[in-house]
Amino acid sequence: MPHFIIDCSENILQQKTAEEIMNAVYEAADDTGLFATHDIKVRLQTYQYYRLGEHKKNFLHVFGYIMEGRSTEQKAGLSRHISIRLTELLPDISFSSVNINEFEAATYSNKALINPENINKDRHFGL
Repeated sequence: MPHFIIDCSENILQQKTAEEIMNAVYEAADDTGLFATHDIKVRLQTYQYYRLGEHKKNFLHVFGYIMEGRSTEQKAGLSRHISIRLTELLPDISFSSVNINEFEAATYSNKALINPENINKDRHFGL
């Protein structure tokens, strides 16, 4: 936790590499101080086929999924910080956007939580 999933048009990778884009999102999320550095996960998916508005040539959207418990101001700051970083990296992009969604702690599970040795139900157990 957290997960940042980047959807973008394939032609974005003609401007910057996938690693550069993922690193920008990773570093922006890390800069906020909201997460443990080793917990941040970023992945990127490109699209060959898409439809945009007239005279628009590319897009990038970041879907952020974080554990509940942060304030609206913290989530807004995270979204804004990632947006600023990506705009600096890709100034000529037609559409660039970010949204942050929350996981509900009560319904979240992971490998650590199902470990029988994790008696305290620490979602970071064993990391």
